[in-house]
Amino acid sequence: MRGKTSKSSLTKRGGCQPERTRPANSLRSVYSEKQIQKRVRELAMQIDHDYKGKTLHVVGILEDCFIFMADLVRRLTIPVVCHFIKGEMHDTSVGATAQRVITYTPKVEAEGRDVLLVNGILQSGLTLDHLYSYILGQNPSSVRTASLVEKSSERRVDVSADYVGFKTREKFLVGYGLGYEKKYRNLPFVARLGKAV
Repeated sequence: MRGKTSKSSLTKRGGCQPERTRPANSLRSVYSEKQIQKRVRELAMQIDHDYKGKTLHVVGILEDCFIFMADLVRRLTIPVVCHFIKGEMHDTSVGATAQRVITYTPKVEAEGRDVLLVNGILQSGLTLDHLYSYILGQNPSSVRTASLVEKSSERRVDVSADYVGFKTREKFLVGYGLGYEKKYRNLPFVARLGKAV
């Protein structure tokens, strides 16, 4: 005959874990999981149409892109080759002149290829503009850009995405790959981070 198990021992063993709660009002949903998946399907259909009969080289700009890119490429029916690239920005100086240097690793071979640059959020546009020029300098057949979220109000250079999931003025967005202090990327929806910021 089995003995009774106390509530405290169940909790220790993982049988009855207490519910983890988020800080009150810290997250406010902006785009639901259903809205996002619907928009990803629509973007994939448009990309399929635009690249019919071609092989598309999809370059994900880490780290915000990874969930958006994964869902997007799985809905494409055209041949796809996936790449990932990470941009690093640092300041340096030449004499008395300060300069900002952006480098990318690993190198992407784009010559003669149809390239789609994918990022999670387009804000200032500095990194995307620099990467676009870098890819364009390799003489690709074509290069376009896709972004889950675009914030035109924060743009610092004249660049925009060819394929946009959502345009917004919301600040501190997290979820669906977008992070804050390396957290929240696993959320299936996009939310505004409030009091926690």
